[in-house]
Amino acid sequence: MGSHMAGGGGLELSAIHAHILVVGWLSLFAFAIYYKVFSIPKDSKLSLIHVWSSFVGVLGLTLGMFLYYTQPIEGMRTFNTVFFIVGGTILLIAFAVFAIMAFVHGKAISED
Repeated sequence: MGSHMAGGGGLELSAIHAHILVVGWLSLFAFAIYYKVFSIPKDSKLSLIHVWSSFVGVLGLTLGMFLYYTQPIEGMRTFNTVFFIVGGTILLIAFAVFAIMAFVHGKAISED
């Protein structure tokens, strides 16, 4: 997407590109490092909720932004807006679940 914007000289999709980078790559990368470094129990419901809400939220937010900004199908403005908002809300829930999980499993994350 960045190469396309640079080659074409158009910056219409720069907000989408930035969010794909930040929430779609950097956040998921940071979560993956966290799960690799700290041993979270495999049967943790919080980690299951966190992982799936992160994936759904990232997909929903970025696809929702694309639909909202480009409006590829006429007459779907309300749907696109709701899709955008719901995707972002799910991603916020994922971040909150991650914070809760870090506190719940805090003893397993000690520096021992």
